[in-house]
Amino acid sequence: MRKYTISFRNALTGIYTATHTQTNIRIHLIATILVLIISIYLQVTLIEGLILILTIATVFVAEMFNTALEFLSDAVTLEHNQLIGHAKDISAGAVLISAILALTIGLFIFIPKFI
Repeated sequence: MRKYTISFRNALTGIYTATHTQTNIRIHLIATILVLIISIYLQVTLIEGLILILTIATVFVAEMFNTALEFLSDAVTLEHNQLIGHAKDISAGAVLISAILALTIGLFIFIPKFI
């Protein structure tokens, strides 16, 4: 049981580190709060709410993998390395794709409610 407790604590430490070192994650947190407030106000359905939560989680997961890759590559070398640069760019691209997907899904759910 102690092994699982340590793993859980390490995971929470990772979330804390990501949220306290990465501006983009804090921006995503603000966006998440706004989406949740709007969802409550517009009374989204259970399915819509679950889709929004899944989409929000996808953005956070992508952002945290991006952060982990950046930390790891910076631990390897702070000097310019073309392959590490490509890896960081690809990882950032994954975050961008997930954020665009989240925005698109949000628009599909919210726009009809405003009309």
